[in-house]
Amino acid sequence: MTPLFGRRRANSSDTAARAASSGPAGSHGSGSEELRSARWVVVVPVKPSAHGKSRLDVPGVARKDLARAIALDTLEAATACDVVAQVVVVTDDATLAREAALIPALRFVPEGDAGGLDAAVAVGVAAIDPEGRMPRAALLGDLPSLRPDDLGEALRAAASLPRAVVPDAEGTGSTLVTTGAGVAWTSSFGEGSFARHVARGFAALEIPDASTLRRDVDTAAQLEAARALGLGPRTAALLAGATA
Repeated sequence: MTPLFGRRRANSSDTAARAASSGPAGSHGSGSEELRSARWVVVVPVKPSAHGKSRLDVPGVARKDLARAIALDTLEAATACDVVAQVVVVTDDATLAREAALIPALRFVPEGDAGGLDAAVAVGVAAIDPEGRMPRAALLGDLPSLRPDDLGEALRAAASLPRAVVPDAEGTGSTLVTTGAGVAWTSSFGEGSFARHVARGFAALEIPDASTLRRDVDTAAQLEAARALGLGPRTAALLAGATA
């Protein structure tokens, strides 16, 4: 499958494949150290902004602009994480792809006929690493406060596990699911997904309640909670403009 709009960014599938075959650069430590420094493929499904965040109503801010700003801040944080080799964005939002031009290490894959988050994530996984040679993760695209170190902490904790999951701040949904190299990909996002992932054998990672990785945003109240953690630059600027 080719990238959306013919764009092929740095750290493409070829680079990811080389990382999988060669291992972490300069790694001479124990097996556990190599696992913790493993480089990940992270897939982020993003709905077209015109259809996303239907419950997020903020006075003075267009919902589509806010949804896109949140997604872009999430993507920028993910690419800045030191254990992420490639971020794959599964979307049919052409404007998002254009506005993400300055964010490095992104590859865009069209969602096409995929229906729902799980199908979209599977499209991204198949496009970048169909043989499962690298550890892979699916990250929600609505984490406007995400810090690279918080994502890195979770991925390092997941490195020795076949499958793992991070709950959202409410403890019912899932913001990150992971699968180790050589393990078949599966996910089960949607309402009540955290319990469903655990029932399917995903290990629940002990990520602190205050971690920015756990604060996804679907409502105005959740956005305020994310603001208290510190918003990414695009989301913060958009909200500041609305209140100016």
